[in-house]
Amino acid sequence: MANLYKKGLSLEYFTVGYNIVEAAASILFGHVANSIALIGFGLDSVVESLSGLVLIWRLRQHGKISEGREEMIEKKATRFVAITFFVLGLYVFFESTKKLIVNEMPDPSLAGIIIASVSFFVMPVLSWQKLQVGKKIESKALIADSKETLACFFLSGALLLGLGSNYVFGVWQADPAVAMIVAIFLFREGREAWQEAKG
Repeated sequence: MANLYKKGLSLEYFTVGYNIVEAAASILFGHVANSIALIGFGLDSVVESLSGLVLIWRLRQHGKISEGREEMIEKKATRFVAITFFVLGLYVFFESTKKLIVNEMPDPSLAGIIIASVSFFVMPVLSWQKLQVGKKIESKALIADSKETLACFFLSGALLLGLGSNYVFGVWQADPAVAMIVAIFLFREGREAWQEAKG
Protein backbone atom coordinates (compact mmCIF):
# COMPACT_ATOMS: atom_id res chain seq x y z
CA MET A 1 0.00 0.00 0.00
CA ALA A 2 2.87 2.40 0.83
CA ASN A 3 4.26 1.90 -2.69
CA LEU A 4 0.89 2.85 -4.16
CA TYR A 5 0.84 6.08 -2.15
CA LYS A 6 4.36 6.81 -3.40
CA LYS A 7 3.22 6.20 -6.97
CA GLY A 8 0.22 8.50 -6.44
CA LEU A 9 2.56 11.19 -5.13
CA SER A 10 4.93 10.70 -8.09
CA LEU A 11 2.03 11.11 -10.52
CA GLU A 12 0.98 14.33 -8.77
CA TYR A 13 4.54 15.70 -8.70
CA PHE A 14 4.76 15.03 -12.44
CA THR A 15 1.35 16.69 -12.99
CA VAL A 16 2.34 19.84 -11.09
CA GLY A 17 5.74 20.07 -12.80
CA TYR A 18 4.22 19.48 -16.23
CA ASN A 19 1.48 22.06 -15.62
CA ILE A 20 3.98 24.70 -14.48
CA VAL A 21 6.07 24.24 -17.65
CA GLU A 22 2.90 24.14 -19.79
CA ALA A 23 1.54 27.28 -18.12
CA ALA A 24 4.76 29.25 -18.61
CA ALA A 25 5.09 28.21 -22.26
CA SER A 26 1.39 28.77 -23.06
CA ILE A 27 1.25 32.23 -21.47
CA LEU A 28 4.56 33.29 -23.08
CA PHE A 29 3.67 32.12 -26.60
CA GLY A 30 0.09 33.29 -26.09
CA HIS A 31 1.35 36.84 -25.48
CA VAL A 32 3.68 36.63 -28.48
CA ALA A 33 0.82 35.54 -30.78
CA ASN A 34 -1.85 37.63 -28.99
CA SER A 35 -3.79 34.37 -28.53
CA ILE A 36 -6.32 34.51 -25.69
CA ALA A 37 -7.07 30.79 -26.20
CA LEU A 38 -3.43 29.90 -25.52
CA ILE A 39 -3.20 32.32 -22.58
CA GLY A 40 -6.42 30.89 -21.13
CA PHE A 41 -5.03 27.37 -21.51
CA GLY A 42 -1.92 28.48 -19.62
CA LEU A 43 -3.98 30.08 -16.85
CA ASP A 44 -5.94 26.85 -16.48
CA SER A 45 -2.63 25.02 -16.06
CA VAL A 46 -1.68 27.44 -13.27
CA VAL A 47 -4.86 26.61 -11.34
CA GLU A 48 -4.45 22.90 -12.04
CA SER A 49 -0.99 23.19 -10.45
CA LEU A 50 -2.55 24.72 -7.32
CA SER A 51 -5.11 21.92 -7.24
CA GLY A 52 -2.32 19.35 -7.65
CA LEU A 53 -0.41 20.87 -4.74
CA VAL A 54 -3.48 20.42 -2.53
CA LEU A 55 -3.64 16.74 -3.49
CA ILE A 56 0.11 16.30 -2.87
CA TRP A 57 -0.38 17.74 0.59
CA ARG A 58 -3.31 15.39 1.20
CA LEU A 59 -1.38 12.29 0.12
CA ARG A 60 1.65 13.31 2.21
CA GLN A 61 -0.51 13.82 5.32
CA HIS A 62 -2.05 10.36 5.09
CA GLY A 63 -1.85 8.82 8.56
CA LYS A 64 -0.08 11.85 10.11
CA ILE A 65 -3.07 13.95 11.20
CA SER A 66 -6.69 13.20 11.95
CA GLU A 67 -8.99 12.67 8.98
CA GLY A 68 -11.27 15.48 10.20
CA ARG A 69 -8.39 17.99 10.34
CA GLU A 70 -7.17 16.81 6.94
CA GLU A 71 -10.60 17.35 5.36
CA MET A 72 -11.04 20.79 6.97
CA ILE A 73 -7.74 22.09 5.56
CA GLU A 74 -8.44 20.54 2.16
CA LYS A 75 -11.86 22.24 2.00
CA LYS A 76 -10.31 25.67 2.63
CA ALA A 77 -7.69 25.10 -0.06
CA THR A 78 -10.32 23.80 -2.49
CA ARG A 79 -12.45 26.95 -1.94
CA PHE A 80 -9.42 29.08 -2.84
CA VAL A 81 -8.87 27.03 -6.02
CA ALA A 82 -12.58 27.41 -6.91
CA ILE A 83 -12.47 31.21 -6.57
CA THR A 84 -9.32 31.30 -8.71
CA PHE A 85 -11.11 29.32 -11.45
CA PHE A 86 -14.02 31.83 -11.41
CA VAL A 87 -11.75 34.91 -11.58
CA LEU A 88 -9.66 33.52 -14.45
CA GLY A 89 -12.82 32.37 -16.26
CA LEU A 90 -14.19 35.93 -16.14
CA TYR A 91 -10.89 37.33 -17.44
CA VAL A 92 -10.68 34.87 -20.36
CA PHE A 93 -14.36 35.36 -21.27
CA PHE A 94 -14.02 39.17 -21.23
CA GLU A 95 -10.83 39.15 -23.31
CA SER A 96 -12.17 36.70 -25.90
CA THR A 97 -15.42 38.67 -26.29
CA LYS A 98 -13.45 41.91 -26.68
CA LYS A 99 -11.21 40.39 -29.37
CA LEU A 100 -14.23 39.23 -31.37
CA ILE A 101 -15.98 42.62 -31.10
CA VAL A 102 -12.99 44.77 -32.07
CA ASN A 103 -11.62 42.24 -34.62
CA GLU A 104 -8.31 41.87 -32.76
CA MET A 105 -6.66 39.13 -34.80
CA PRO A 106 -4.17 36.76 -33.17
CA ASP A 107 -1.13 35.56 -35.10
CA PRO A 108 -0.89 31.86 -35.99
CA SER A 109 1.11 29.98 -33.34
CA LEU A 110 3.06 26.87 -34.25
CA ALA A 111 4.46 26.76 -30.69
CA GLY A 112 0.89 26.73 -29.35
CA ILE A 113 -0.02 23.84 -31.65
CA ILE A 114 2.98 21.87 -30.34
CA ILE A 115 2.02 22.58 -26.70
CA ALA A 116 -1.58 21.48 -27.32
CA SER A 117 -0.42 18.35 -29.20
CA VAL A 118 1.90 17.24 -26.39
CA SER A 119 -0.87 17.74 -23.83
CA PHE A 120 -3.34 15.89 -26.05
CA PHE A 121 -1.15 12.76 -25.90
CA VAL A 122 0.19 13.03 -22.31
CA MET A 123 -3.06 13.72 -20.43
CA PRO A 124 -5.02 10.50 -21.24
CA VAL A 125 -2.10 8.31 -20.11
CA LEU A 126 -1.64 10.34 -16.92
CA SER A 127 -5.37 10.25 -16.21
CA TRP A 128 -5.51 6.45 -16.58
CA GLN A 129 -2.52 5.99 -14.24
CA LYS A 130 -4.12 8.21 -11.57
CA LEU A 131 -7.43 6.38 -11.87
CA GLN A 132 -5.80 2.97 -11.37
CA VAL A 133 -3.83 4.09 -8.29
CA GLY A 134 -6.81 6.02 -6.90
CA LYS A 135 -9.01 2.91 -7.07
CA LYS A 136 -6.40 0.71 -5.40
CA ILE A 137 -5.82 3.06 -2.44
CA GLU A 138 -9.51 4.08 -2.39
CA SER A 139 -8.67 7.77 -2.70
CA LYS A 140 -11.69 9.78 -3.87
CA ALA A 141 -9.44 12.84 -4.25
CA LEU A 142 -7.04 11.04 -6.63
CA ILE A 143 -9.92 9.52 -8.63
CA ALA A 144 -11.49 12.99 -8.96
CA ASP A 145 -8.12 14.39 -10.03
CA SER A 146 -7.86 11.71 -12.73
CA LYS A 147 -11.13 13.08 -14.16
CA GLU A 148 -9.70 16.62 -14.09
CA THR A 149 -6.68 15.38 -16.01
CA LEU A 150 -8.95 13.72 -18.58
CA ALA A 151 -10.88 17.00 -18.92
CA CYS A 152 -7.54 18.69 -19.73
CA PHE A 153 -7.17 16.22 -22.60
CA PHE A 154 -10.49 17.42 -24.09
CA LEU A 155 -9.49 21.04 -23.48
CA SER A 156 -6.18 20.55 -25.28
CA GLY A 157 -8.13 19.02 -28.18
CA ALA A 158 -10.30 22.14 -28.40
CA LEU A 159 -7.20 24.34 -28.26
CA LEU A 160 -5.54 22.29 -31.00
CA LEU A 161 -8.61 22.69 -33.19
CA GLY A 162 -8.73 26.47 -32.65
CA LEU A 163 -5.02 27.13 -33.14
CA GLY A 164 -4.90 24.72 -36.08
CA SER A 165 -7.83 26.47 -37.80
CA ASN A 166 -6.03 29.80 -37.51
CA TYR A 167 -2.66 28.39 -38.58
CA VAL A 168 -3.85 26.32 -41.56
CA PHE A 169 -6.97 28.18 -42.77
CA GLY A 170 -6.49 31.68 -41.34
CA VAL A 171 -9.77 31.48 -39.40
CA TRP A 172 -8.63 33.84 -36.62
CA GLN A 173 -12.10 33.84 -34.99
CA ALA A 174 -11.45 30.23 -33.93
CA ASP A 175 -8.94 31.48 -31.36
CA PRO A 176 -11.31 33.67 -29.27
CA ALA A 177 -14.11 31.14 -29.84
CA VAL A 178 -11.97 28.40 -28.29
CA ALA A 179 -11.04 30.85 -25.52
CA MET A 180 -14.75 31.06 -24.67
CA ILE A 181 -14.80 27.25 -24.38
CA VAL A 182 -11.79 27.54 -22.05
CA ALA A 183 -13.69 30.15 -19.98
CA ILE A 184 -16.74 27.88 -19.72
CA PHE A 185 -14.43 25.05 -18.68
CA LEU A 186 -12.91 27.29 -15.98
CA PHE A 187 -16.38 28.19 -14.66
CA ARG A 188 -17.36 24.50 -14.60
CA GLU A 189 -14.18 23.57 -12.76
CA GLY A 190 -14.78 26.38 -10.28
CA ARG A 191 -18.36 25.23 -9.64
CA GLU A 192 -17.30 21.64 -9.12
CA ALA A 193 -14.46 22.65 -6.79
CA TRP A 194 -16.85 24.84 -4.77
CA GLN A 195 -19.37 22.01 -4.46
CA GLU A 196 -16.56 19.64 -3.44
CA ALA A 197 -15.48 22.10 -0.72
CA LYS A 198 -19.07 22.28 0.55
CA GLY A 199 -19.61 18.57 0.31
